[in-house]
Amino acid sequence: MKVPVIIDCDPGIDDVMALLLAFSSEDLDIKLITTEPGNQTQTKTIYNARAFASYMKQDIEIARGLNEPFFRVLEVAEEVHGESGLGDVVLPDPTLPESNRTAIDAMKDVLLSSEEEIVLIATGPLTNIGSLFLAHPEVKNKIKYISYMGGAAVGGNMTPTSEFNVYVDPHATEIVFRSGIPIVMSGLDVTHKAYITLDEVSGIEATGTELAKNISSLLKFYIYNANRTPFHEEHFERAIRLHDLCAVSYVITPELFEGDDCHVEVELEGRLTAGTTVVDYTQRTGLPQNVKVLHTVKREEFVQQFFEAIKKMDHYIGQ
Repeated sequence: MKVPVIIDCDPGIDDVMALLLAFSSEDLDIKLITTEPGNQTQTKTIYNARAFASYMKQDIEIARGLNEPFFRVLEVAEEVHGESGLGDVVLPDPTLPESNRTAIDAMKDVLLSSEEEIVLIATGPLTNIGSLFLAHPEVKNKIKYISYMGGAAVGGNMTPTSEFNVYVDPHATEIVFRSGIPIVMSGLDVTHKAYITLDEVSGIEATGTELAKNISSLLKFYIYNANRTPFHEEHFERAIRLHDLCAVSYVITPELFEGDDCHVEVELEGRLTAGTTVVDYTQRTGLPQNVKVLHTVKREEFVQQFFEAIKKMDHYIGQ
């Protein structure tokens, strides 16, 4: 049976890779895509989601979420993802329309009308989902779990301790982490191990198809620009982490990942640590374990899964 999912995202180069994997999977039933600002502004992320889904010949409702984080000034990652959010790649104009429902209303309606529990896959800041839980807490018992790309147990990429998605809207993240819904956190601890090398990207490009060229162009842009930021690691100039892909891959193939059940809270007030996900690996707090924190991925199998997704969608859109 297919797993029903809602995907909340901020495309973004790695969000596009996550969407590609989701579109290719026979194990997922995508009920809805919602967008929010993060990697780029809301206007650009919803356009990118519509354009990429149209390019992939998908017929899925795509709904616009909130334009700003709860209490912080929006910071986007244009230096990594480019002015459009999709590097140098220009996709055809989207044929999929923007939903006439807001993201919050669409998520509420899809969840409440579902006869089975739905998995939320979140690859951006949690502004939309946090807002949903505040406005419609009755939806919580229709959610099986949340597969979330964000956070870090050790080390950040926005500050020394905070990861970008949480940093953009820590207050929304705190609401979601306190919701009582099971969460699987694909934080930097695992996504830093979920990398693709420049040589592997060249292998994608060598197939010569339009999709392969576009994907390789996006990844090369991502490799070059992400590695110019202050928090890239030394000796990692020829590879890039497929962060958001982990949140989708876990739902399809959880056996590729390992993690620990922990209590996790979000730092909101720290002058130097705002946006940090504080992970209690020691269990000393005695507080309930609310998050499965992933730390290991079988990289070769993970990358092969991505390659197969490209091949499958290449065949599909070429028909």
